Amino acid sequence: MKEYLARRVLQGLIVLGLVSVAGFGVLHLAPGGPAAIYAMSPTMSTEDLERLTRELGLDRPLPVQYAAWVTGFVTGNWGRSYRDGRLVREVITDRMPATAVLVVSAFSIAVLVGVGIGVLSAVRQYSAADHLATLAAMIALSIPTFWLGLMAIYVFSVLLGVLPPGNIGTIGGDFSLADRLLHLVLPAGTLGVVMVATWSRYTRASMLEVIREDYIRTALAKGVSHATIVLKHALRNALIPLVTLAGLQLPLVFSGALVTETVFTWPGMGRLFVDSLGYRDYPVLMGLLMLSALLVVAGNLLADVVYAVIDPRVHRS
Repeated sequence: MKEYLARRVLQGLIVLGLVSVAGFGVLHLAPGGPAAIYAMSPTMSTEDLERLTRELGLDRPLPVQYAAWVTGFVTGNWGRSYRDGRLVREVITDRMPATAVLVVSAFSIAVLVGVGIGVLSAVRQYSAADHLATLAAMIALSIPTFWLGLMAIYVFSVLLGVLPPGNIGTIGGDFSLADRLLHLVLPAGTLGVVMVATWSRYTRASMLEVIREDYIRTALAKGVSHATIVLKHALRNALIPLVTLAGLQLPLVFSGALVTETVFTWPGMGRLFVDSLGYRDYPVLMGLLMLSALLVVAGNLLADVVYAVIDPRVHRS
């Protein structure tokens, strides 16, 4: 088990290294740069622009800039934002709670609703409910997240007026849990819809495989109730392969949050990434990129560990 974990950790570190090199290179080799925004100002002289470039360290060779960034990142110094001079860690940490609330809510909706629909589809295979669930899943997977979010705002905010169109709370109002939950409905629901489709399809396939096993037929022959067989015997074993799906999907929700937070003006890390991209704020962009990569690697590692605990044959192979 220790060797298995060591291999997975080493693979994760290699992935993080490759992501950092690719991300740093793409950002810094793109046309323009942080200084380009200041260069458009009519009050910015050539001397001031050169001084600003030196202060930001953008005049040094790219490998030197990368080495300095890696050294700082590993030691906990993620640099300062080009936009306002704040520490990158502080900028990202301020946005984390909003994104965490959105991601956990959307993920919970996806798991609870998706697993329920998947079990129903498997138990009633080829029924009207199964065909309807399959059709709905295909539609949900085909709809772009930004379009679904805009339609949700149009229907529930513009036409019906029952839900707020965006933001994390009422602007200028006092903190209220009910108000926060009301503002959470549309973004969390939009982000969770596509994941519901994925979870329902995976659950259905896993349940269909399990309910054909011999021990399920034996339980039926012994007169065990149908509900007990489905919930206690079949579902418990069908959820084991879904551990990998959970490990892969949870980090990827952060990527989906980028679009959702932009559409609903949700003040999280996704919105921060879009704003930082417009300002060419390289330190913040690299911090967000590496944090996302770290979540993906950690999610995969966690899924591998849990799966190895459930099935010891994995780490022995």
